[in-house]
Amino acid sequence: MIGKLKGQIDSCFEDHAIIDVGGVGYKVYCTLKSLAGLVVGEFCTLYIETHVREDHINLYGFLVLQEKDCFNILQTVTGIGPRLALTILSQLNPGDIAGAVTAKDKEAFRAVSGVGPKMAERMLVELKGKLDASHLFNNSVITIGADNGEIANDAVSALVNLGINRTEAQNAISVILNGNPELSINELIKEALKMRARK
Repeated sequence: MIGKLKGQIDSCFEDHAIIDVGGVGYKVYCTLKSLAGLVVGEFCTLYIETHVREDHINLYGFLVLQEKDCFNILQTVTGIGPRLALTILSQLNPGDIAGAVTAKDKEAFRAVSGVGPKMAERMLVELKGKLDASHLFNNSVITIGADNGEIANDAVSALVNLGINRTEAQNAISVILNGNPELSINELIKEALKMRARK
C-alpha cells in the first residue's frame, strides 16, 4: 500500500491532483484545504491513504497528517465513506470536528453538504471519545517537528495580528513547513501571505 508520495505537482483539478513521481502520474483525491496548498510545478509531500475495491484503487492525499488521521476516524461512522469524509474535511478541520463532538453541536455537521440530520446525530454519538482524547485534534496544534515549533507559533501569531484567522494561519504554516522545514520566520510569513493571495 502507498503511505506517502513525494513528487512534482503536475496538475490540479476540482477534487484531485496529479502528482508526478519519477515520471508516473498518480491521481490523488484531496481536501480543498490540501488542494489550496498545492502549486503546479512545485514539489510536495502527501500523506496517502490507499483504498482498494473490486473495481478501483483510489489514493487520498493530505498535506497535514492530522487530516489523514481524522479522515480514517470519520469513516468509522456508519454511512461515511471516503468521499463524504473528504467533503467533511474540506469544510471542517480536525479541530472543528473535535470541538463539535465535544459541544454536541450537530448544526456544525449539518452545514456540510451531504450530511443530513440523522447523519449529524450519528456522528455525535459514534465519534464521541475518538477525537477529543487526542492532542492531534486540538486547534492549537501544528503538525511539524519540535525544532520548528517556536518559529511556527511566532509566525502564526504574526499572521493573526495581520488579521488572518488563526486556524487558516496554522494550516498555512503547517503546509509550508511540511514542504520546506528550513525557512526562517520572515520567509514563513511571506510564503503564507503568498499562499493566501493565490486563493
